[in-house]
Parts: sequence; structure tokens; C-alpha cells
Amino acid sequence: MAGRIRREDVEAVRERAHIDEIVGQHVTLKSAGVGSLKGLCPFHDERSPSFHVRPQVGRYHCFGCGEGGDVLDFVQKVDGLGFSEAVEYLAAKVGIQLRYEEGGAPRSTEEPGKRRRLIEAHKVAEEFYREQLSTPGAAAGRAFLSERGFDRTAAADFGVGFAPQGWDSLMRHLRGRGFTEAELTASGLVSQGQRGVYDRFRGRLVWPIREVTGETVGFGARRLFEEDQGPKYLNTPETALYKKSHVLYGIDLAKRDMQRDRRVVVVEGYTDVMAMHLSGVGTAVATCGTAFGSDHARIVRRLVGDSGSTGGVQLASGASVGGEIIFTFDGDAAGQKAALRAFGEDQTFTAQTFVAVERSGLDPCELRQAKGPDAVRALVAGRTPLYEFVIKSTLETFDLRTAEGRIGALRAAAPVVAGIRDAGLRPEYTRMLTGWLGIDDEESVRRAVQGATSRQPSRGADPRPARDERAAPRDERPAQPQPGMAQPDRRDPVAQIERTALEVVLQQPALVPDDFDDLPTDAFGAPAYRAVHEAIRAAGGLVAARALGNATAWVGAVIEEAGENLRPLVTELAVAPLPEDRPESLVGYVKGVVRSLVEMGFTRHIAELRGRLQRMDAEVDPVAYRAAYAELVEVEGRRRNLRESA
Repeated sequence: MAGRIRREDVEAVRERAHIDEIVGQHVTLKSAGVGSLKGLCPFHDERSPSFHVRPQVGRYHCFGCGEGGDVLDFVQKVDGLGFSEAVEYLAAKVGIQLRYEEGGAPRSTEEPGKRRRLIEAHKVAEEFYREQLSTPGAAAGRAFLSERGFDRTAAADFGVGFAPQGWDSLMRHLRGRGFTEAELTASGLVSQGQRGVYDRFRGRLVWPIREVTGETVGFGARRLFEEDQGPKYLNTPETALYKKSHVLYGIDLAKRDMQRDRRVVVVEGYTDVMAMHLSGVGTAVATCGTAFGSDHARIVRRLVGDSGSTGGVQLASGASVGGEIIFTFDGDAAGQKAALRAFGEDQTFTAQTFVAVERSGLDPCELRQAKGPDAVRALVAGRTPLYEFVIKSTLETFDLRTAEGRIGALRAAAPVVAGIRDAGLRPEYTRMLTGWLGIDDEESVRRAVQGATSRQPSRGADPRPARDERAAPRDERPAQPQPGMAQPDRRDPVAQIERTALEVVLQQPALVPDDFDDLPTDAFGAPAYRAVHEAIRAAGGLVAARALGNATAWVGAVIEEAGENLRPLVTELAVAPLPEDRPESLVGYVKGVVRSLVEMGFTRHIAELRGRLQRMDAEVDPVAYRAAYAELVEVEGRRRNLRESA
């Protein structure tokens, strides 16, 4: 892990990063007397300037809201950065090479000089794309924007551009500006083919994807022409600058409103962000080709505030949360599935979580076109608590007119209520669930929720074992939950298999069979273990582990990919003692563990297929029935072969 930045380097950054220049990028400053400047505070709304900057002493202070500090404090506050990130950001701006104590290396995967070159390449590319939008070849792009209600001013405000259809238009432009082929390849702006390098984006509308600091680190591109056989939306690949789990489109435009309103609205696309902002919802952002996860929550948390922050939302329980996260979903099955996924991630959020559902199925861009900006604002204003939405969506799958349907719905909904993070909200949702079910006996509903709660993994508390934990056998030791990441129940045999598989992959990657890398994303049922599996995949899987050559580097790579709340769990899995440590038996043990996980996946798939066959009518749809039956036979055969090879 990287050591601390040397103090003298931090001081050099403070000295060389002139506070009036940095603040001036966000605030219009005017003279307020000798050696003093003032402007409107970026941290609260005001009509008369009370925000003062004194460059000679390198400090700022707002006499309206009390915010103040040095240039690093300002960058942390205005851009939502941590201390080290703020130092590194400013060091790159002023050309200082940072040194790290304790033998650590910079956390950035690229040295500052190279990072600045990649940033500059993106800046030049953005300018090129924007200029191309006004050319005759971009007529289809301009028509696309116009049809969705966006004029040239809107396109300019959001930096929308056009990538020409030629194979090397951008590449030739960047080479003419002095960028090398190696730099272009590292930037992700070009792709490598059998015949050399070529522009990654061709014949597409492009949106710049920026960090919270406003620096462009990637692009999202929308297909325009039928002859384009690529995906509808194409993003920059993972690079030293661009990590899709760490970026939010529109965050640079939304950050000030997010800080002021302590709210973020998460939409699904670039045009949705544009429509939201143009309708007066300036807190809208979108993920870039991935679900909203813990790393996104970390970015948002710094801007909307943590639990207990001043100005937070007050819950029925009296607990204060830092703000609101509002997800916009369609009212269809896909929207409900997305909401359920958000519910699974809810434990990573410190803000109260809501869902804004457009029942007609229109996305925000379509809603603005069809019904105007007022309808977009009304969509957000009519938000529903995420818990309520998930519970009601669960109930909709049952016939509540029958006793059997109500009992089935209770059994399905009770674990949802039990999974609500804020224990103070559970009694209220228990009462509401009773009413939604149409059951007179609230006590029976309360017992069902309590029963489900006892089966839920602990959240946030530090359980005290009934006996000395050090003397307990490994499988009987209570799981120690980490803040924000619920630990699965160790007594669950399925969760135990998943846990052990992750332990061996982190500790003994050289012995793990190659087919571990072929496991699908849903191979792990427990959300926490599934998140660790995703971090392992993001770190490069077994191929990367073996290339690194040692477990220390490998675990470090996984931790680097894991979100803030997940890292303690990765560390725990990496140091947990394995029940088999004899060298002569370790290979067989590792293979057996992974084989059990793979077989469990086959078994789950077989059960799903059998259930599907039972619900199908062979006479009504014989083709679909035969296809499902053939798939069942094939999966059963793969499971049988796995068992025979043991």
C-alpha cells in the first residue's frame, strides 16, 4: 500500500498552487481591498458576496456559512476529493513529482507527467469532436439532438461532439499535436487492430466523461448510422484514467447543486442527464456502462454528506442521514429488477434512498419532450422510498385476493422489511405491510419480520460471542460484520462454500483451476461475496494473479478494485486460516473447493430449468419445451462429468 505523501511535498503543493487561481476557476473574484479578493460563496446560496480569499496567506473564508481553509481544503470541499487525492490533483496541475514515505509508490497507476499527457490528449480530442459537430458530415448527429429537443447551445453546454466516420481522423489530428502512438493507445482514444491503430469512435455522437474536477478522462459515443455494426453505446475502455466504476457522467456539472441540495438523481443515459439539467434538476448524473455501486456511492457521499451531516434528511426514527439518492427507473420488469439491485446495494449508501418511477415507461429525455420540463421535475418530486417500492413490487407478484396469495406475499416481503438498514424504520414498514397485505393481524406480520430478521446477517453491530471466540472452531466463530458491508451467515452451507472458494483464490491463486475465471457473475449468491468476486474479475482474475507472481501483490490488486466498504472483507478473506494447510494435500483441497462451487452453480441451474419445465406446457409450445429439456440434459451432463472427474 502506498505510504503517506512526504510533508515537504505537501507544503510545496500548497505553496505553488496559488489559491486565487484555483478558487478563481470556480468563483468570480473581485478586489476587496489590499491583498484581499471576494466573491459569491460556492458552498451556499447568497446574493451578496461574503466569500473572501487572501492569496498572500493562502487561505479563504466565507463569513456567511463559515467554510474556510487553505487551497487543499478548498479542492477537497468543492470537488469532493480526499486529502491525498487533492494533493495529487494539485501536484499534477503545478508539475510537482510527489514522493511517498515508507517506501510507498504513488497510488496513481501512471506517473504524473504521463497522466497529464493523457489528460491533455483528451482535452484536444474533446475540442476536435466539438468542432466536428458543425461540419456537413455531422448532419445525422445534429438531427439526433434536435429530435430530442437539444439545440446547439445545449450541445455546447454539455460538450457534445461528433466523431467523423473516417478511420483515422482523430488520430491524425492528435499526431499533428505531438502525441505519440503509445500515448494514443494508452488513452483509449484509438484501438489496435491487425492492420494497426484506428480511431475508436467513428461516425458517432460523443459525450465527454469528466471527473469531479472537470478533467475529461473518457468519452461515451452513440451509434448514428445503420452501417455501424457496433453497440448502440460505446464507451472508452478501462485505462489508467478511465475506470467505469469510478466515474459518473455529469458529476462535474452537478456537484455544486448536489452539495447545496444534498441530493443526487441517478439516471440511465447521457441524454437523460441533459434533459434533467435543462428541466431544472441540476443534481442528475448517470453511470457509464455499469450499475451504480459502492465506488459511485463513495463519490456521491463526499458531495451530499455523510450520516449525521448538517442539513441531512430526518428519518421517522429520528436518525439523520446525509442526503438523498434518487434512482429513476421505468415501471416495467426491468425497472423493478434495477430497483431490487439498488436495494441490495443500499447498505453502502449513507443517504436515504428513493425511486422515481415513470409508469408510462418514458425515460427523462422522452418525458421532457412529451410533457415538458414540469413533468420531469414532478417525476423527481414524486419519488417513493426505495423500501416501499421494493416491497410493493414484491407484493405485485402475488394474488392478494386469496389466503394462499397473502401468505406467500408475507413470506416473500418479510425478509425485505427485515433487510431494511435502519432498524427504526422496520416497525413502521411492518405496519404498512400489514395494510398492503390486507391482513388484520399485525402481530403475525411482526413475527414474520422478526423471524426473517433473525436470519439476516448482522449490520453494523459488533456481536459479542457467548464464549471465547479464540477457542471456537473456525466454522462456529461468529462472522464479524464490516461497516457498510453485510457479512453472510457462516452457518449457511452455500455461503460457506462461496467464502472458502474466495479464500483459496486470494491466498492460493496458482493452485486454483482455470475454470474459476469462467464462472458467471451470478455464481455467488451472497451479495458481499459476489462483490468480492467482481473485484477479483476486475483485477484480472487468475491470469493477473499468476502474472503478479505473489499473493501480496495479487491481494493488493483486488483491494485496489474493491470499493471502500468492501476492502476490510477482502483483507479478512486473504488472511483467514484454511482448514487444510499441508503442502501434499493443499492442491487437492483447493481443487475440491472450486469444484464444489462450480457444481453448486450447475445444481442451481438445473433446479431453475426443472422449475421452468414444470411451468411450461409441451403441447402449447413444443419447440420451447424441447429446447429447455435439451438444455437441462446438457447441464446435467456437465455436472455428471464434473463429479466423475473428481
